[in-house]
Amino acid sequence: MEDKEYLEETKDRDEGGKAVSEEAGKTPVKDDDEYEKICYVCRRPESKTGPMVTMGGMNLCHDCMQKAFDSVTQGGFDLSKIQNMPYMNLNLSEFGNLTNQDVEIPKKQKIKKRTPEAKKPEFDLKDIPAPHVIKQRLDEYVIGQEQAKKVISVAVYNHYKRVFLVDSDKRDEEGNVQIEKSNILMIGPTGSGKTYLVKTLAKLLDVPLAIADATSLTEAGYIGDDIESVVSKLLAAADNDVDRAQRGIIFIDEIDKIAKKKNTNSRDVSGESVQQELLKLLEGSNVEVPVGSNQKNALTPMTTVSTDNILFICGGAFPDLEDIIKERLTNKSSIGFAAELKDKFDKDPNILGHVMNEDLRKFGMIPEFLGRLPITVTLQSLTKELLVRILKEPRNAILKQYEKLLELDEVKLVFEDDALEWIAEQAMKKETGARALRSIIEDFMLDIMYEIPKDPEIGSVVITRAYLDKNGGPLIRMRGYH
Repeated sequence: MEDKEYLEETKDRDEGGKAVSEEAGKTPVKDDDEYEKICYVCRRPESKTGPMVTMGGMNLCHDCMQKAFDSVTQGGFDLSKIQNMPYMNLNLSEFGNLTNQDVEIPKKQKIKKRTPEAKKPEFDLKDIPAPHVIKQRLDEYVIGQEQAKKVISVAVYNHYKRVFLVDSDKRDEEGNVQIEKSNILMIGPTGSGKTYLVKTLAKLLDVPLAIADATSLTEAGYIGDDIESVVSKLLAAADNDVDRAQRGIIFIDEIDKIAKKKNTNSRDVSGESVQQELLKLLEGSNVEVPVGSNQKNALTPMTTVSTDNILFICGGAFPDLEDIIKERLTNKSSIGFAAELKDKFDKDPNILGHVMNEDLRKFGMIPEFLGRLPITVTLQSLTKELLVRILKEPRNAILKQYEKLLELDEVKLVFEDDALEWIAEQAMKKETGARALRSIIEDFMLDIMYEIPKDPEIGSVVITRAYLDKNGGPLIRMRGYH
């Protein structure tokens, strides 16, 4: 079994082609070789402290070692005088008794080594999918929102072409043209597919994705998550690989919750101040982020991440934004034949498509923040027809999931068209978009999923509108029935 701990090497051979020695041809394989050493006192990685000293399985940087020797010269070796020392009452003679388990740092707090020779760009130009290819893949998962998918496909394509130019150092060849970041602001009602679009996008591009919630973000120094926590989540999604994280996607949801608070006498620690602090991330800067934690403290390793090539997508429902847009549109002309009717836009399903920056500023977003989100994407409310398509067309549609579950019991599940329309009608009443579909289906499928496994002779189940209206039961056919 000991051979599993060694990696056979064929390069270390003499001129005769024989191995130099039996042991020389074997090299121990260590899982920690790909991670940086971290000082067990100050928790800084080796890339920031320089070479470290290893004592009894503990890695100590030179600064902390110097503090330890200074404490010796002042009389007695007292580790409790060293700030942040994990082992307060440990004597120098006890270092040798420490085991790896005693001093082990969790892997989620370790940082992968950054090799200087690994300068190859993450994407080759020919490997970046074209906009029409991105949209075709999005069509397999997301129904409707054609304009939004087109805008996002072009924006993402241009963003990663920019990343390629930066990585390959070709930005100075074409007359010093520098391509600016194309961060995206997504506006749409709840359940219209904002988060789902971003998840599908990250899966298609095979890049790390971090989804953060703006409601938990607060100004530095207050209870809540610091702004850098969104970058920490991306670093964790990239398995603490800084190079890979710097080409990822960060989706900040509920961005409308950090709008400026109106008519408040208290300090706005989760509104305009958060927008101000997000500016540096959106535009691109080097930020110090904690590794393996959302909070900065003495025992958390820190590393530097550049946000220059990170694509930021901000999404929000922006409730009552429709009223602000309607007010602007109807105030264009208030009298005469050219006057806009007050109710002209009340039933416009694409009212959000008329949004302008002045509407968002009136909502509470600051101009500097909107300026760093140059691309605005609006998603429409889902109609009854779209909800029916969402039920059955996507690759992982809800109906296909239930069909697969019953297929494992060798039972065929069928939904009549009238039943699908009934489900869509009920979802429309809930006004929560596609999220309502699953809760409705879970409700009436409960009895079926409970009763079907009782009888092994059941071959198929047909869900009818009469069953959903509670005017009858599902149509059940036994095996062998034609």
